[in-house]
Amino acid sequence: MNTPGTPTEPDLISCLTCGVEYGTDVSALPAVCPICADERQYVPASGQQWTTQAELAGRTEVRIAELGSGQWGVTAAGVGIGQTMQVLRTAAGTLLWDPIGLVESAAVEFVRSLGPVLAIVPSHPHMYGAQVAWSRALGGVPVLVNTADDEWVQRRDPALTAWSGEHRIADELTMYTLGGHFPGSAVAHRTSGDGVVLAGDTIMANPDRRTVSFERSYPNRIPLSGAVVARMARTIAPLRFGQLWSNFGNAITSDADAAVQRSAERHVQWVKGTFDALT
Repeated sequence: MNTPGTPTEPDLISCLTCGVEYGTDVSALPAVCPICADERQYVPASGQQWTTQAELAGRTEVRIAELGSGQWGVTAAGVGIGQTMQVLRTAAGTLLWDPIGLVESAAVEFVRSLGPVLAIVPSHPHMYGAQVAWSRALGGVPVLVNTADDEWVQRRDPALTAWSGEHRIADELTMYTLGGHFPGSAVAHRTSGDGVVLAGDTIMANPDRRTVSFERSYPNRIPLSGAVVARMARTIAPLRFGQLWSNFGNAITSDADAAVQRSAERHVQWVKGTFDALT
């Protein structure tokens, strides 16, 4: 389903590369987006570029696809990093996870049609997208930003709400801080059905659909230590989930909890040198 709606804040400025919103004051823009200048991301060879919601809406459409029971993926090709915003429904309302960098009226109406929105949550700073614009379009929905990553927020708003550690959004929906990629990198866990974890790239589902990976930087290929990955695996070990969805629609759709533990152990053994003879 395509939604050719109009942008809700046409003059809102975003970084073209990462899609994170900055506001409408051109004079307040930094020389370079700090999120992209960090070692976990990159500024393209063409240099820093800024764009507006109106420009983004003119080059792409928002697409909505049903992914499973009470779960939809919302994308806008060519907008920032290109993440999939996960819309996850519970009995109490919906969660918007990893908001995309374009907010169009038709997509907003689709989200509203699913019932009340409980919160908008980015898994980490690369996924901030147009989080405040989404909140405003939906009537001031809380945007939950992990305290450990607050320094990366580029657009302040009363809707921003700090959280850390473990945070329950609804009876069947809880967020957990795992760290790793960023100190505040998090996952969301819906317990209903066979269990679903939304992981962003806190944990990345691999192309083989059987394993996951853990990195400080995916584009720049910076690994995490074995100790950090083991800690992340211990944190998520008590959770039961058949499915894990990462931030580009890639997923493990059965026995995902076991796949995470196996993959973590594999990572630990490789960085320890256990398999050096294979190299």
